[in-house]
Amino acid sequence: MRKIGFIGLGIMGKPMAQNLVKAGYELTVFDILSERMDDLVRAGARRGASGKDVAAQSEVVITMLPNSPHVREAVLGPGGVLEGAKPGTILVDMSSIAPLASQEIAAQAREKGVAMLDAPVSGGEPKAIAGTLAIMVGGPQETFDQVKDILAKMGSSVTRVGEIGSGNVTKLANQIIVALNIAAMSEALVLATKAGVNPEKVFQAIRGGLAGSAVLDAKAPLALKGNFKPGFRIELHIKDMANALDTAHELGVPVPLSGVVMQILQALRTDGKAGNDHSGIIEFYEQLAKVQVRG
Repeated sequence: MRKIGFIGLGIMGKPMAQNLVKAGYELTVFDILSERMDDLVRAGARRGASGKDVAAQSEVVITMLPNSPHVREAVLGPGGVLEGAKPGTILVDMSSIAPLASQEIAAQAREKGVAMLDAPVSGGEPKAIAGTLAIMVGGPQETFDQVKDILAKMGSSVTRVGEIGSGNVTKLANQIIVALNIAAMSEALVLATKAGVNPEKVFQAIRGGLAGSAVLDAKAPLALKGNFKPGFRIELHIKDMANALDTAHELGVPVPLSGVVMQILQALRTDGKAGNDHSGIIEFYEQLAKVQVRG
């Protein structure tokens, strides 16, 4: 399969689409903000007029959008993917949305002869640019096998975890772990700073031990510099945590620590920091402790 459509060219979607162009695929792109298509068109992609138009030109359609309502509209709405898709088209939704929404969209796609995978990603903008995202996929094995090579151009880890919806369940688990790790890092570095110990040295001392993690290595340097330029915005982590909490409540699973971190994220949004990187969780602790980690 060489003809790919890509819908949603934001912080994550644009570099992901660029990696597909570099890999030699015939790409048709669309975003509701037309200027986001310009760089990709200059690189060789075709400019799509709508989701319907993208699907009509493509064997595989990839969506990378903010949340469930946006995916529903792009796929099921007027001028959407299903209006242009032919039987046999494969839809790969790489957005992070509610698992139930993935299942509902997939059921309607099947009625049109379109197979769907939910394939959310982890790694943020740097790994989207590098093509080294972790991609967690839900859906039929046969469909996964058909597009695995395409996904491998955007991610260094591509794993099918189960049937449709399971990709997004896995992403919710990922987002819980990431949020709690950043909160734990923030508590620790603020404590060290308040105690008069250099937080940079604390980071270097613990990163090679049991407390070390990919989250710590990626987010501590940003927090130590006060660099909260978004790789993954607080407002998007709020969306993911809301989906995690809703799913947990539906299943009767207690997630008390997730609830606490959600309140921290909401407080930061109220403070006008929704567009900051989620490493900015440390600012919540700095404000309470009346200390700044960054020098």
